[in-house]
Amino acid sequence: MSDTYQNTKLKVFSLSSNLPLAEEIVQHIGIELGRTTVRRFSDGEIQINIEESIRGCDVYVIQSTCDSVEDNLMELLIMTDALKRASAQSVNLVIPYYGYARQDRKSRAREPITAKLIADLLEKAGADRVISIDLHAPQAQGFFDIPVDPITAVPLIGNYLLDKQFENIVVVAPDHSSVSRARQLADQLKAPIAIIDRRGPRDNASQINIVGDVNDKTAIIIDDIIDTGRRITTSAEVLLLHGAKEIYACTTHPVLSGNAIEKIQESNLKELIVTNTIPLSENKQLDIITQLTVAPVVADAIVRLYEQQSISSLY
Repeated sequence: MSDTYQNTKLKVFSLSSNLPLAEEIVQHIGIELGRTTVRRFSDGEIQINIEESIRGCDVYVIQSTCDSVEDNLMELLIMTDALKRASAQSVNLVIPYYGYARQDRKSRAREPITAKLIADLLEKAGADRVISIDLHAPQAQGFFDIPVDPITAVPLIGNYLLDKQFENIVVVAPDHSSVSRARQLADQLKAPIAIIDRRGPRDNASQINIVGDVNDKTAIIIDDIIDTGRRITTSAEVLLLHGAKEIYACTTHPVLSGNAIEKIQESNLKELIVTNTIPLSENKQLDIITQLTVAPVVADAIVRLYEQQSISSLY
């Protein structure tokens, strides 16, 4: 993009979680990143200072609520409050990875619905809009009383896979909740889908079934989040047992906690494609991991919203 927005009321700020992504986003828009500092007192309290006027501006804040989830969430709440008190025209939170989205319902007695709690906190702090990428639970949009724009990285992943010009492929949902995402990718790749049916022990590949034909095919597993790595690696085992030729996996959010990297290194995956909604530390940058950038998609969304244009094509 050009320098069209240099002298406008559009401002983009970044907090601590994903500065490289924020820098890419403003480069695509053609503006400078807003000036702000994040400090911590000796007891760990967070102090934020906005170092330029934002009065009457439409402000976008880039912050994934990834590890450390609580610190990054608290930064976002404090920044939102600071922007409202500094008379921003609108405060738009760009949360590429929305932490706590998996806690979207009560599955047992006396459990909280933490995704709803986070939505309440962000609204109370003063957010006017939330933009996120591939929410784990799409119904989490309904937890907010402000606009939520759930854009997707699936077309970005699909374009990368199309360039590989695979033949005889099948897109695999690693469980029933991932079917709609698998179907979206399969439509783009013009491929059939298969579903891994987990009714037996979750870690025993020999007792997990597959709905669909994967024999002698290149299997592409798609999930929104890879956290511990257990589901994606057991899925790869199941596919091999059912005759898949080679196995790729892709995800929007590479949480990769605990010993996930070791599991992936020891797995049968040929390649793992992820995005940069969450930054990868040096110890997570394996040769088989390819990281795609969501910066152009997010920049496009910000510009369209600022110009009051439709962003439905990004959903």
